[in-house]
Order: sequence, then C-alpha cells, then structure tokens
Amino acid sequence: MIADATRLADRGLRVLAIAKARHSPQRAWPALQHDFDFTLLGLAGFADPLRPEVPAAIRECRQAGIRVLMITGDHPHTARAIARQAGIASRGTLTGAELAALGDDAANLGRQLAGINVFARVTPQQKLAIVNALKAAGEVVAMTGDGVNDAPALKAAHIGIAMGKRGTDVAREAAALVLLDDDFTAIVAAIRLGRRIFANLRQAMSYTLAVHVPIIGLSMLPLLFGMPLILAPIHIAFLELLIDPACSIVFEAESERPQQMQQPPRHTGEALLSLPQVWLALAQGALVLLSCGVAYAASLAAALDDATARTLAFIVLVSANALLILPNRSAQSGWRALFGGLSAVAAWVLGGTLLSLLLITDIPALAGAFGFVPPAPGLWLAAFALGCATLLLLEGSKHVAGRF
Repeated sequence: MIADATRLADRGLRVLAIAKARHSPQRAWPALQHDFDFTLLGLAGFADPLRPEVPAAIRECRQAGIRVLMITGDHPHTARAIARQAGIASRGTLTGAELAALGDDAANLGRQLAGINVFARVTPQQKLAIVNALKAAGEVVAMTGDGVNDAPALKAAHIGIAMGKRGTDVAREAAALVLLDDDFTAIVAAIRLGRRIFANLRQAMSYTLAVHVPIIGLSMLPLLFGMPLILAPIHIAFLELLIDPACSIVFEAESERPQQMQQPPRHTGEALLSLPQVWLALAQGALVLLSCGVAYAASLAAALDDATARTLAFIVLVSANALLILPNRSAQSGWRALFGGLSAVAAWVLGGTLLSLLLITDIPALAGAFGFVPPAPGLWLAAFALGCATLLLLEGSKHVAGRF
C-alpha cells in the first residue's frame, strides 16, 4: 500500500488514505483520534493539474534571472512531481523536518537554501522563515499564496501577492497585491510590463537631459561671445511643446524590447540614470549644440542678417532635437535599433514637429511672430540637412559609449 501511495504521489497526485474504525460502547472513549483501531480501506488520489501556460512562464522567469521556489505542505514526492512538470529546477527537496533541523538563524538558513527551490511538508512558520532567510540574503522576495497559512509569509515578503478568486480574506488582507485572475502568468506579465516602463522612463530621462543642453547653450552663447540673441522666450516655449509630447507620448508608447526579459534583475539601489548614461546624454546634447553653433557662425560669416542666421540655427536645433528621439528610443546601437519598431505615435510626433517647423520658418506672418525671416529654399534645406546629419553623430556617440 505504501508503494501504491508513492506511485500516485510521483505522478503529482495528492494522496489520502481512507480508513475506518469500530468502537464498542463498553470500552472507554480514546483520548486521541489516533488511538482508534483503524482498518485501511484504500487510497484516493486527487489531481490539481498545472495550467498549460505555467511551464512557459517558469521558463521565462528563469531567462529573466528570477528564481522561482515552490513551498507546499504536500508530500515530497508530490512536490517533486509538480516541480518537474512546471520546470522548476532544484538540487534537492527540503522538508519541514529538515528545515527545523537547520535552526532559526535567517542568514545561515539563507546560505543553506542556495539552489534548493522545492520545499515540502512546510508549516506556516517555516514559510515565514524561508521568506526572511531570502530577504537576509539580499533577495527581493515576492510571495504568492491563497490560504490562511500563507498570510504571515505574504505579509513579510517585499511583495505579497494573493489570489483573488480562491484566496481567503486573511490572505488578501495580508498581501500587497491581489490577482483578479488566479493565474501565475499574470505575475510574469506584470514583471514584463514593469521592465518596459522602467526602460522607457530611463530613455525618456536621457532624452530630456540631452535635449536641454543645446537650449541652455544657445541661450548662453550670445552672453559669452557678444553675439546677437538666438533664442527668445517664444522659441523656448515652442521647444518645450516638442519635448513634452516626445517624453510623455513617444517614449510611453515604445513597445517591449525583445531582450528585456533576458536581462538579470537590476539592483534595488540602481539609479534611474547611471553616470555613463548621464555623460552620453550630455555628449549628445553637446553634439546638437555644436551643429547649431556651426550653422549660426557660418551664417554670420556669410554676411547673412541676424534674423536669417537665427532662423537657420533654429531649423538645425529643432530638426536635430526631433531626431534625437530616435537614438534615445533604445539603449542598443545600430540602424535596426534606430528605426526598427518605430511606433505610429513617434511618426506622428516627428511629422508634426517638422511640419510646424516648416510653417513657422517659411510663412512670413508666422515667421515674423517668432522673429524669423523665411530663408531661401536652398538655405532652408541646407540647415535641415545639417540637423539630420547630426543624427549620424548622435548614433556614433552611442556606439562609442557602448564599448566602455
């Protein structure tokens, strides 16, 4: 009978032994239930199959550097079978009795748990001890559960995730998040979404830093070198109308990069922008400033009037700042990363920006309001080409930075 129970458990079934006992009224009632004289009737195996999508989700977690542990009160044979079906690799299985023998020191327990991802016959106190041990080892712990026994561990974990449908009220109250659909893949989807949001936010911040460098530089050049004024308040307001949609719409609409779920988790203390990323953003802004300065200085050297020189420098500035969106969409370098997967939102923003630039620099009434003089078509195209050519320098700077 024990062999039969083991075979059922090895198939991932929860096994119950069914027995009966007879009690004579003439005999004293036993103090404990186990004191009855039981006769074994048979075994009952209950299947709680995995959802078909769980193995793929576990595999995706492993590729993303996320360690998945299974902590259950089931028999070790059942736990190992379910872990094998789910694709949870473990160098062994620890039972509650073995955990108790390791002691209560969280740091020591954390070292002992390295590589062990399957735990069976575990009590609620031991679930809590495992969570605390992982935290003591510097891990960021997300715990998911649905029962009263899971509540202490859900509360102690960095992120407690309770099941919304079959979860108990105690588990939902103890958790930080409640899944409306009791599906493990929803957790993986949330991780994927979080990584996309962080990556897009990082690229938006890099763009914001870079795009303000030429604006500040062109505002200071006249003061430093006694040159005519380049940017007026209305010009800066126009540029901010370009920056805001680029940051809030374009980068938000960027889709997930294929490599995002193949990268290890970032450290909890990692800055939104690292020092190399800050330097790269400043370098990109300096390149745009250099292009604008060259256009302005060349215009003055060609004996063009101040308003025309300002107009040409502004054309370079706006076109280069608009195209600065492209290298900042991704941390990867290369032409495929530059133009690949360009969203419709980004195309609309770029097109709208360049159309607005054409209107305010080519229509005399609008140009006059901005203090511009519509340049000859050849000069306009030359300034626009210089702004577009700056994209080559921007992409080159990212390629050079990627080598360090």
